[in-house]
Amino acid sequence: MTVNVAMGRPVRRTAVAARRPWILVGSLLALAVVCTLVSLTIGATRIPFSDVLTALSGRRTTDGAEVVLDFQLPRVLLCWVVGIGLAVSGGVMQGVVRNPLAAPDIIGVTKGAGFAGMLLVLTLPGASVALVPPAAFAGGVAGAGLVYLFAYRRGVSPVRLALVGIAVSATFEAGIRYLLVKYPLDVNASLIWLTGSLFGRSMDTVWMAVPWIAVLVPTVLVMARRLDVLGLGDDLATGLGEPVERTRRNLLLLGVALASVCVAVAGTITFVGLIAPHIARRLVGGRHVVLLSAAAMIGVLLMLLADTVGRGLAPPLEIPAGVVTAVIGGPYFLYLLVKLGK
Repeated sequence: MTVNVAMGRPVRRTAVAARRPWILVGSLLALAVVCTLVSLTIGATRIPFSDVLTALSGRRTTDGAEVVLDFQLPRVLLCWVVGIGLAVSGGVMQGVVRNPLAAPDIIGVTKGAGFAGMLLVLTLPGASVALVPPAAFAGGVAGAGLVYLFAYRRGVSPVRLALVGIAVSATFEAGIRYLLVKYPLDVNASLIWLTGSLFGRSMDTVWMAVPWIAVLVPTVLVMARRLDVLGLGDDLATGLGEPVERTRRNLLLLGVALASVCVAVAGTITFVGLIAPHIARRLVGGRHVVLLSAAAMIGVLLMLLADTVGRGLAPPLEIPAGVVTAVIGGPYFLYLLVKLGK
């Protein structure tokens, strides 16, 4: 069975997804919960599952429970927050632009947000951490605006969008490197942040991001029907009474805000916003309220996989989650470029 998606391509769904897509979303949620419990047991040293259960009950009666509550749990919760935020952001951008390569890290949002966040932290070290998400949002908007300014030629082709996005991201990357040279005393912490690591994050970081995600994601889901209408094309959407430009602008701002918050708390983690919506679209089709919900759970699974592999592959050394997602997402991005370039 096939359905039409926003990009105008038919996507084949499984029989279960065609009849009961929410069953598949619920299964992804259950799998994410199981992976969360497994992830809590993996670190520099293995933690018994009994200690994990003790920690989740709120007791600190063992050393393992202390480690879980102080170190493991904040990281795992950030995997949920960042995975949901990046995946929904990518799904919104792909739906609004009707372009399969429109993801936060591809169209300059991630690097723009990273540059703005670093600029604030390094030049104003006494600034409140609560100012980092708004600064990252401003940088993300600037990055996305530059990409579309240079990529638009009577429309935006997927390949041109990707190439201009890479160029704009490289420009922001150059700015980031300049800041690292200018402020060498903070280079270690900055490099960890730039690679997209959850190392050393605390519950304070989690609580800084949760309010943004709790407001932005439901807002996007409420507007999901409008994404479906935009997918019909501008002329038909206008004929149905949809204010196309205003809706597109509002949805893009929501997508940029989601990605920027994730960059503010976890650094520049790449490709989650590109991969998760693609997988979700193949599983549940193109109706955005279901697609975005499935993408959110797939984003969580990708983040849990990346962080768990990074912690457990070569302990006590740790591989940043952003490096793992880049290893997974890079080949997938090349595959999409080749496929769309034909």
